Amino acid sequence: MKRVDMFRELHAEATEWRRYLHQHPELDYRLHNTARFVTEKLASFGINRIETGIAETGIVAVIQGEGGEGPTIGLRADMDALPILEASNKPWSSTTPGQMHACGHDGHTAMLLGAAKHLARTRKFKGSVALIFQPAEEDGGGDRLGGQKMVEAGIMDRYGISRVFGMHNAPGMEVGKFGICHGPVMAAQDDFDIVVQGRGGHAAAPHRTIDPVVIAAQIIISLQTLVSRSTDPIDSLVISVTKLKGAPANNIIPDRVEMSGTVRTLVPSLRDFAERQMQKTAQGVARAFGAEVEFNYQRYVPVTVNHAEETNLAIEAARNLVGRDAVDDKLRVRMGAEDFAYMLEARPGAFIFVGNGPTTGVHHPAYDFNDETIPYGIGYWVYLVETVLAA
Repeated sequence: MKRVDMFRELHAEATEWRRYLHQHPELDYRLHNTARFVTEKLASFGINRIETGIAETGIVAVIQGEGGEGPTIGLRADMDALPILEASNKPWSSTTPGQMHACGHDGHTAMLLGAAKHLARTRKFKGSVALIFQPAEEDGGGDRLGGQKMVEAGIMDRYGISRVFGMHNAPGMEVGKFGICHGPVMAAQDDFDIVVQGRGGHAAAPHRTIDPVVIAAQIIISLQTLVSRSTDPIDSLVISVTKLKGAPANNIIPDRVEMSGTVRTLVPSLRDFAERQMQKTAQGVARAFGAEVEFNYQRYVPVTVNHAEETNLAIEAARNLVGRDAVDDKLRVRMGAEDFAYMLEARPGAFIFVGNGPTTGVHHPAYDFNDETIPYGIGYWVYLVETVLAA
């Protein structure tokens, strides 16, 4: 499409940036090389107002439009990778064993850099654009996530940001298409740990033990009844036990079993229900077998909620770029979580998905961001700025 073609001049260069970042992934807040790379690129575009070290390795750069006075809007990209051993077999695969860009944050960063270069050159808008490059979307390394910490660092007030927008790639969605919806677009994420304390012994004499492995298995099954039998089927609740740790050998019944997992919800009342009833269920099952339970529940990320007016602006910008039929404005809510939710709690805004084509899903060792997506991501950011900040 001709409207996208105008951004293809940046395609090759932005692809080089993306592949460099893919080869050099960094985790959580430890993004020192990534932050240096991004800062150097922004400065080379002639952007003079660049602040680094926000929430440790976050960056905010401001571009002033030539259309006169106006508000400031924020555009956010995440920069961190995941602790996964890459299996994509691409020439630009990670050079750091056990770390890879398995969620496309390298692509998100490259697309926002491409938009920054274009906007710094043209400046066909009023007001200002604050480019937000965020660390630690995937994992805070035991601390709060980067979106929350950047908000707590005061970026919204410091830069006078009135609206904020985010974007994520979507494997399975055709390249050149976008998806978005009004209201909740991604779920809240809570994490939990359960320790079952029993009495261990020899695996050949289970009658002399209080077997925490069997009890843990009963708890796992019982937790699923909270989803299937205690929740309105119209509501969305996901409870997934993802870690289980027992004995170090096959012939030992351990004294304790540790398990952990995640909960996803879309409404606060269901979040309260999950925390309360999971604890009751785990304790009830354990006590029926003569065991005890330690239960810890951490509320991690709130629901990502798109605001009405900003969602309409995002839809308009995307349709101006790719046409009406290429934008799904009734995208199904996704039960993944996104710490951009903290920014949407601080300011009105919207979060959109851009098609990544028929690639492997995110968080998989074989995933790779699709470089054909890059001109569409750059174009969306530019059209959004010129729509919201029309001179």
